[in-house]
Amino acid sequence: MSQHNLRTVIGFEVSRTLGKKRFWFITLLVPIGIGIVMALVILGNMSAADTAASQADAKMAFTYSDASGYVDPAVATALGGTAVTDDAAAIAAVKSGNEDAHFVYPADPATTPVHVYGVDKGLFGNGEYSGVATQVLITSAQDRIGDPALTALAQGNVPITATTYTDGVEAAGFLGMIPPLIFVVIFFLVFTLLSNQMLTSTLEEKENRVTEMILTTLNPTALISGKVISLFIVGFVQVLVFLLPVLVAYLFFRTSLNIPELDLSSLTFEPAQMIVGALLAISGFALFTGTLVAIGAVMPTAKDAGSWFSGLIILMIVPLYALSLVLSDPHGPVVQIFTYFPYSAPITAMLRNAFGSLSGWEAAIVITELFLLSAVVLRVAARLFRYGSISYTSKVSFKTVFARHTGSAAHK
Repeated sequence: MSQHNLRTVIGFEVSRTLGKKRFWFITLLVPIGIGIVMALVILGNMSAADTAASQADAKMAFTYSDASGYVDPAVATALGGTAVTDDAAAIAAVKSGNEDAHFVYPADPATTPVHVYGVDKGLFGNGEYSGVATQVLITSAQDRIGDPALTALAQGNVPITATTYTDGVEAAGFLGMIPPLIFVVIFFLVFTLLSNQMLTSTLEEKENRVTEMILTTLNPTALISGKVISLFIVGFVQVLVFLLPVLVAYLFFRTSLNIPELDLSSLTFEPAQMIVGALLAISGFALFTGTLVAIGAVMPTAKDAGSWFSGLIILMIVPLYALSLVLSDPHGPVVQIFTYFPYSAPITAMLRNAFGSLSGWEAAIVITELFLLSAVVLRVAARLFRYGSISYTSKVSFKTVFARHTGSAAHK
């Protein structure tokens, strides 16, 4: 395979893809969408802050009756309440609009619901009544307890720090799962956006009737390899484009978007996990890319390739539907099948790697399997493209292709 031809194919495919308006339209949809969401969130937070400020200044007038004896009259008065004894008259006043709300506290608020009556303020505005009624009881209970520490304990506000160990070493926990899970997100996102490009990378030449001319100057293996490598480069460009708005949001709009400050020191970057995650993502991407290129070489049109493409997508995402099994029973038969079956292996293995249930020997087997199968699929795709280059109206027969190969080898 000529290195010059390979560089030519890579340069042509990358420049052709990056030069398409459609590619940038699809790629920029993600950051543009993130930007729109950011703007809406900022506006929403500003509106919510204004609403909260206006509600803080306003005081809701209400009446209440207390059969429990738990309500502190001073607390209720401070919140705008007035004690009454005639519930029926108070409810009638609310119905007529003369009072905003009336709360009926039962003898045992812990087991019997508090009845709230109020003037309708809409679906979200009506929640204010329940909030004030609850706040009256909470503040009254806190005042009765007196001790702030006991109050916090009574509410269940107990800070707990948990430390677990694996083989005598402190386990990373949830923060150790986040970095390896990034590879799952990148793999899924890039594949979703580039899948159509993968499928049509060989179909374009066939539909444009130029494959014969291409194959007179290029080895099919160099052509297919160049297409696959160019898709890796384009995928890397897309990842950079996707990360840019996230970085901008965090660096310049973190306060407006209420994004918590990210303390990278709290994240655990386990080198072995990160290397395994990267290798699984690369090998999985290579396998799916080569497979889609092979499908494109077999089928005469993108429409004919659609059903195969749908099946491939299902195989890729099916482990996500079994996520509970991946978490609870990673060594069970179902998860083991998903781990070693090539087209469900990338997502399953990356999830298990992040959750810490993928052993070193299992990772080595899966990575080796994916890379070897990717090489086989690449060779098959090149052979299919050679024989499918002139099949414009019907799909290529595998039997015919490999029968010709076997026959030519025997002849030699």
